Amino acid sequence: MLKPRVCILRTDGINCDEETFYAFNKAGAECRMVHVNQIRSGEEKLASYQILALPGGFSYGDDVHSGKILAVELASFLKEQLEEFVAAGKLVLGICNGFQVLVRTGLLPERHLGEINATLMANENSHFECRWVNLLVERSHCVFTRSLEGSIISVQVAHGEGKFYTAPATLQGIENRGQVVFRYAGPDGRPTVLYPHNPNGSLNAIAGVCDTTGRIMGMMPHPERFVEKTQHPNWRRMLSDTIPHGLAIFKNAVDYSKQM
Repeated sequence: MLKPRVCILRTDGINCDEETFYAFNKAGAECRMVHVNQIRSGEEKLASYQILALPGGFSYGDDVHSGKILAVELASFLKEQLEEFVAAGKLVLGICNGFQVLVRTGLLPERHLGEINATLMANENSHFECRWVNLLVERSHCVFTRSLEGSIISVQVAHGEGKFYTAPATLQGIENRGQVVFRYAGPDGRPTVLYPHNPNGSLNAIAGVCDTTGRIMGMMPHPERFVEKTQHPNWRRMLSDTIPHGLAIFKNAVDYSKQM
């Protein structure tokens, strides 16, 4: 069976591309670093890939707003390619800055390209947060979290603008449709809005959401930073058969794409 092809989208300021490449490669995919200019010029086509990954970092220096310029680029110059990619049932993953981009394109949470109805705003404490956090994996239709539902996973956050915020009606719709994929959890495993377990003050402790199909997902924490056991600070205390929590997210995406 052919390996699914993953487009690791790059542009100025992206700095988690190599880690994302490594994670998908370890999960069994065939990855390629693709600069956004290669797609704009026609040198590369999104249609050549089964998975589109938007890594973390500070695309275009987060000028104007985090992820804003790349989002405008995708929603304008690459709109038709992106719409065809999504309509074909292919997967899209946005991590940290990639999540910010997806929200500002309108692909998340409503999958309306060009219509923004949510944001990721400055952390409540106005500080950049870099720490390991616990996430409750909600029961949902999300492709990326199959087999993880109901579990608590440990991952790292590294962001200054990660507070998920939207209007009450939109938030209720997201909840009603089961689009919340991850919530920040306290030591007791329950969702929390309290700092530091919720590092940014996100509404309803939301750390990641998907669209209504479960094929487009964005999350603020970095699963690509825990695909090897030794990447975790407490790895020596883990059981020998412990599977790195982040790796499962990438394997789910690869396994799903193999069946397409």
